[in-house]
Amino acid sequence: MARKLTRAHTMSAQPSSHGDSNWSEADPWADSPRPRANPRRARAELVFDEPMVLGALFGQFDANLVLLENRLGVFISARGNRIQIEGPEDSVARARDVLKGLHQRLEQGFEIDPGAVESLIAMSNEPTLEGIISGGSGTPPVMIRTRKKTIVPRSATQIEYMRALAGNDVIFALGPAGTGKTYLAVAQAVSQLMSGSVQRLILSRPAVEAGERLGFLPGDMKDKVDPYLRPLYDALYDCMPPEQVERRMASGEIEVAPIAFMRGRTLADAFVILDEAQNTTQAQMKMFLTRFGQNSRMVICGDPRQVDIPGGDAHSGLADAVRRLEGVDGIAVTRFSAADVVRHPIVGRIVEAYEGREG
Repeated sequence: MARKLTRAHTMSAQPSSHGDSNWSEADPWADSPRPRANPRRARAELVFDEPMVLGALFGQFDANLVLLENRLGVFISARGNRIQIEGPEDSVARARDVLKGLHQRLEQGFEIDPGAVESLIAMSNEPTLEGIISGGSGTPPVMIRTRKKTIVPRSATQIEYMRALAGNDVIFALGPAGTGKTYLAVAQAVSQLMSGSVQRLILSRPAVEAGERLGFLPGDMKDKVDPYLRPLYDALYDCMPPEQVERRMASGEIEVAPIAFMRGRTLADAFVILDEAQNTTQAQMKMFLTRFGQNSRMVICGDPRQVDIPGGDAHSGLADAVRRLEGVDGIAVTRFSAADVVRHPIVGRIVEAYEGREG
């Protein structure tokens, strides 16, 4: 049974702002006067015509609705295919936009999870939310299609980044952990490999220990460098079936190697990703960038605040390269912040706390 709303209000159905007959929306703004000291309160109603998607929209035990209530400070009542939202005017408008966005994602065949809800809540405070969902006026939605899934942006900066990945030759992605820098680059690389626009996928990173010495590692060269490259493998297996990853690695279509193995090569017809680039020296970064060949794309990902090489920031090849190359034609630079973290919300708060202390 739906929870009873605390205040009566007459609502009139209005056409959808999306021009979509799948749901209708009532006037979200309450007309009763409120003291200026308190936020103006409002009520909105959404009616969805496809009962089959409501279970996924609401989440198990209405978990998605509860998450919206807790994050935005609104009260949500669901009865059948009708949802009523009540609370501060701003929060009601944001909750309404998030529910419409989630519903549209379900209509497009995407699954939604708590991470998707959190990301839309975060983006609902930005004017770009409508463009993220619908692609803006006359343009298709921003997305990356791989064999296993279709990936849509989870922050406004990810939209900028995904467009840069599709349209530039060399892309620098700077920012803290959890913002999707490496994952989206691997997804774009897999998409282009599957479509045949590139012939090889090369994933690389410096074999630098993060503040501790691991000592001697047993095994052959692959065994020794694999622990450093594990995050790249994880993203790869998330975007491709495991048997395809193994087959393409055996054939050389996919190569995972430390940056030291790049010297002397020309990387043509390849999508090349350098992760943890803040731990390259200036000489290594110059060497890597000059490997660029015909019909190739390079993505350089790193967090300038997590430099583990001796000498710190002053010797980091990433900072030096961005300073020299930003603004050069064909080269894009995307900067992420703690607000773009798409892991658990507490990760964003941890990043903000550390950045505030360091600042």
